[in-house]
Amino acid sequence: MSTNGTEKKWDRRSADTAERMAAAARFIGPGKQFKPEDTVALLEAVIRPGDRVNIEGNNQKQADFLAESLNKVDKSKIHDLHMVQSAVPLPVHLDLFESGIAKKLDFAFGGPQAGRVAEFIRDGKMELGAIHTYLELFSRYFLDLTPKVSLICAYKADKKGNLYTGFNTEDTPTIVEATKFSQGIVIAQVNEIVDELPRVDIPADWIDAVVQSPKPFFIEPLFTRDPALITDSQILLAMLCLKGIYGEYEVKRLNHGIGFLTSAIELMLPTYGAELGLKGKICTHMALNPHPTMIPAIEDGWVQQIHCFGGELGMEKFVAARPDVFFVGPDGSLRSNRAYSQAAGQYACDMFIGGTLQIDKYGNSSTATANRVAGFGGAPNMGSDAHGRRHSTDAWLKCGAEQPTLDRTLGNMPRGKKLVVQGVETFGEGRAPVFVEELDAWKLAKNANLPLPPVMIYADDLTHIVTEEGIAYLNRAPDIEARMAAIRAVAGYTEIGLKADPAETKRLREQRIVMTPEDLGVDRKRADRSMLAARSIQDLVTWSGGLYNPPARFRNW
Repeated sequence: MSTNGTEKKWDRRSADTAERMAAAARFIGPGKQFKPEDTVALLEAVIRPGDRVNIEGNNQKQADFLAESLNKVDKSKIHDLHMVQSAVPLPVHLDLFESGIAKKLDFAFGGPQAGRVAEFIRDGKMELGAIHTYLELFSRYFLDLTPKVSLICAYKADKKGNLYTGFNTEDTPTIVEATKFSQGIVIAQVNEIVDELPRVDIPADWIDAVVQSPKPFFIEPLFTRDPALITDSQILLAMLCLKGIYGEYEVKRLNHGIGFLTSAIELMLPTYGAELGLKGKICTHMALNPHPTMIPAIEDGWVQQIHCFGGELGMEKFVAARPDVFFVGPDGSLRSNRAYSQAAGQYACDMFIGGTLQIDKYGNSSTATANRVAGFGGAPNMGSDAHGRRHSTDAWLKCGAEQPTLDRTLGNMPRGKKLVVQGVETFGEGRAPVFVEELDAWKLAKNANLPLPPVMIYADDLTHIVTEEGIAYLNRAPDIEARMAAIRAVAGYTEIGLKADPAETKRLREQRIVMTPEDLGVDRKRADRSMLAARSIQDLVTWSGGLYNPPARFRNW
C-alpha cells in the first residue's frame, strides 16, 4: 500500500509491454515469426513517440532490414525517438534524424558516418547525449539508458524463436538482456529459420518477434588490412614499437587497435620479432578480433589465446580450426562477446596500442574533430589505466615503477601502470598535422553544447607516443614540462614539433625519456616490406593453409 492508502502498481513496464504486444499480436504467428511485409506495421504497433530504442548497429553486423523498416514508419505515429546504440555506421541510422523519427543519440562509434554526425549536430538535426566508450554505453543500458525496444540481428532462428548469433555475437547478449529483463521488447531479424540450431545463443523466451529478412544482414570486414598497403614509414614505427616497447617491457597481454601500424606489428612478429628473440616473451594473450594479419604469428606459435570482440569475414574456417587459440564452442564456431572483451582489454591487458587523429601539446588525444565525429569505440576502455585493477604482472609493475615519485601526490604507495601507446605518423590523412596546440574537440563541444570536450585518451593515461622521430616515454617524465618537451621532441615538423629545443631534446635522450631510432639501434634503412611475413592477402591465404577465405573486395587474383 502507498502512504495515501491506494494500491501501488509495481508492474507498469510489463503492463505497457503487454499492451504493445497485444497490438502487434495479429502480425505474429507460430515460433514468434512475422512476415517481412508486416515489419513496418509491427514497429508502429510496439514503438511510441519518445521511446528509447536500440538498433543493433555493431562494429560489424547490422540489423539493417529493421533499420530500413523503422525509416518507413508513419512519422505522425513515431517521432522524437532516443536512439541508444553502439555504432551508427549505416546511412539509414542517420536518415532517422533527417526525417524527425529520431531526435537524440547516445553512441560510441560513428565510422563512415563521422562527417554526417558532425553536420547533423552542427545543423541541429541531432541532439547528442554523449559519445561513449562501448563498455560505458553497455553499462548505461543497465542503469539510465535502458532501451524500451531493441531491434537485433542473428544468423539463424529455430521454429521456437531461439537464436544463433554464431561467429559474430558482438553486442547481442548485452542488448537483449538489458532490454528484456527491464520488461522491454526485443525484435530480431535473422538470415534463415531452421529446424535445429548449431547452438542456442539467445533463448526464445528473451525474444518477442522474429523475421527472416529478405537478404542476409550487412557485415563489415572492419579489421581486415591488406598487407600490400602497409608503408615503409609504418614498418619503421612497428620496428620502434617492437624494440622499444614490446621488447623493453616484455608485454604478453595486450590489445591492438585498428590500423596499418598494428597490422605491421602483427606481420613482423615472425620476422623482426623473432630476430629480437621475443618469441614467448610478448603477445601471448590478446583481446583482439580475428585479424587476418595475425595468421602468420598464430601459425608460427606466438599466440596462446585470443578473446574476440566480434568475428571477421573470411576467418570462420581458420578460427574453427584453431580452438586452442580462440574461444570456439562445441558447434565449432567462434563465440565472441564485445562486453567481455572490453572488460578483458581494460582489466586483464597490460597494454593498448592504437592510433588517433589529433594529439595536443599535453598528450590528450581524440578522434572527434570539428568536422568528423568518429566516436571512440573501445579505445577509452583499452587505453585507460584501470584503477580498480589489483593483480600484478611484470610489464604493469615495470611501467608503474618508472612513474616518477613526483607524480605520486598521495604518498609513497607503489602502483603498477598500464602501457597506453599512441602510434602515429606526425602528419595524417591529407597532410593534416596530428600534433596540435588545441584539440578540435573543443570546437565540437561548443557546436554540440557538450559540457566537456570529447577526449578519447586523456594525457594522464598515455604512457608512450611513437612516431617516425622516435618514442616519447611519457611515463618516465618527472613533471608536466618534461612530458610536453618529450611530445615536442617526437612531433616532427608540425607546429608543436618546431618548438622543440635541441638542447632539451638531447637531455631527454640522455635520460631515456625520448629515444630515437638510432638510440634504440633501429636501422631506418631496413624499414621496408621485406620485414613483413606476408606481403599480400594471397600470402595470408597461403599461411593459413587455405583456411582463410577473404572477402571479394580483397581478392585481386
